[in-house]
Parts: sequence; structure tokens; C-alpha cells
Amino acid sequence: MNITVLGPGAVGSLWACYLQKAGHNVSLWTRNPIPFELSFSLNAKENSSHSFSCNVQKLLPQCDLLFITVKAWQVESALLPLLPLLSKDTILLFMHNGMGAIDAIKERVNHHPVLQATTTHGALKENNHTVKHTGLGQTVIGPFNSLGNQCQFIQEVLSHSLPSIEWNPEIKIALWKKLAINCAINPLTAIHQCQNGHLAHSDIHQDVIRICSEVQQVLQQENVEWTETELVSIVNQVISATSENYSSMNRDCFYQRKTEIDYITGYLLQKAEQHGISAPTNQTLYNQIKQLEENTL
Repeated sequence: MNITVLGPGAVGSLWACYLQKAGHNVSLWTRNPIPFELSFSLNAKENSSHSFSCNVQKLLPQCDLLFITVKAWQVESALLPLLPLLSKDTILLFMHNGMGAIDAIKERVNHHPVLQATTTHGALKENNHTVKHTGLGQTVIGPFNSLGNQCQFIQEVLSHSLPSIEWNPEIKIALWKKLAINCAINPLTAIHQCQNGHLAHSDIHQDVIRICSEVQQVLQQENVEWTETELVSIVNQVISATSENYSSMNRDCFYQRKTEIDYITGYLLQKAEQHGISAPTNQTLYNQIKQLEENTL
């Protein structure tokens, strides 16, 4: 397939390398509109180098799959300028943290097959030319619109590149579950500037439980069948399994970058308000992260 990765950060670069390794024609699209070549080394042990053409406009009309891995708040500004250059048959695959970013541009993208994905593969961009696969995981893909329903074959395509891949026609449930975990981990690790494992300490873990209690009430109204006990248990498993990791929101605050709080806790709070649910702990965390952003950006 002809595949363009929009947003070659850690996750985008990881997928670009594995997709190219599997034999696909892969190009990149970056913030810099000038065409250039970019090379990545994938995993030091493999000693493999991957070169990509970047920002080559004439490649876009032939693009079969646009792999969108920018952050949620960048989706609209990054994607909309490219839409007139794409074929209506180009599949748009969104892979980012949080929810709500596609809803904002739904009318602009609905004539394309649109897919959403969430992954637990770990990726680290050690510098501009080295990407490290830091943890094996699973990727879940599903349709955002009716045209996306016809694209289940993408599961097999991606399985040859970076397994394992699961097709889930109820992808929104999977995204809600990922969002619930992010709500419990990301803001706290950003505010305390700690690794994920620190959330297991009793002084902070009470906040984790309070967050989960509020989140679970919203999940229930969104028809996601997770009890509070199940949610806390899963969050604890993730904290333990990723104890030495820093969350993406932690890193964004550390490097004084804009975070995805509006599409994680912010999205949760929107839904809580719609359902008449009080979520004071999540509201406090949201306010604290927004204050951090205002002080640094």
C-alpha cells in the first residue's frame, strides 16, 4: 500500500519503520512543509535504517492510507490542509490519546473511510533519527463511520507490520477504556512530575481511587460495562506494568508543551456534565493542568 504517516513523533515513526519493513511504500508528512529526506534507526540491536520522503505533495493523491499520529489538539490544523489533496478513497486512520478530536471535524472527513485505533505498543524517540520500540503491545482498530466498516482488511495489512491487531466494531468502547486509564494516570503523573509507579504510593493512590469512582459513573452512562473495582484493578495493573515509564502528559508538562488534557479529562468532564454527574476530583486536576499550561506556554 501507499501509506503516509502524518506526525512522525515516537508512535508515528515506530509504525512508519515497521510498515516500510513489511514492504509498503511509506512517506511522512511533518510540520515543515518543505520536502526533505528523513532517516530513522529502529532499535539499536537491529541496526536497521529506514529512509523516508517527507512532505512530497504529489504522493498524496496516490495515498491509500493516511496514518494520523499527531496529538489530539493538532488533528484539525494538521489534517484539514491535506484533505483537498487526497483521493476520496484514502482511508484515514487516527491513532492518538483522548477522544473528541474527530468529532470536531466529522463533517469534513465523513466522505472518507475513517478508522480509529488505540495501541499499547511503547515507543521512544531518543533523538531525531532514532526510534526505540520500548514495549510490545496490542493495537485495536475499528470504524468511526459507515465507510470505515468496509475496511476490516486493514487489520490484516497492519498485522504483517506490527502485531497483534484486533478489529473491534465497537471501537468506542475500547477508546473509552483507554481514556478511563489515562484519566487516572496522566494528570496525576504530570502534576507530581513522577513516574507511573509512584501512583501506587498510598498518599497519591487515594486520588487514583477517587478519579476512578467518578470516571466509572460516566462509563456506566456511556454503556461501558466496567465496575469501579474492575477499573481500579486495571489501572493498578497498568501502573505496575509501566512503573518506570513517564506518561505523555508528564513529558509534555516537563518540556513545557501543550498537553492533551482537553481530550482526556476535558472530554470526560463534558460527558459528566451531559449526564448530570459530579466529578470534582477530575475537575480539580483539569484546572491544575490548564494552570500549568498557562504558566509555561
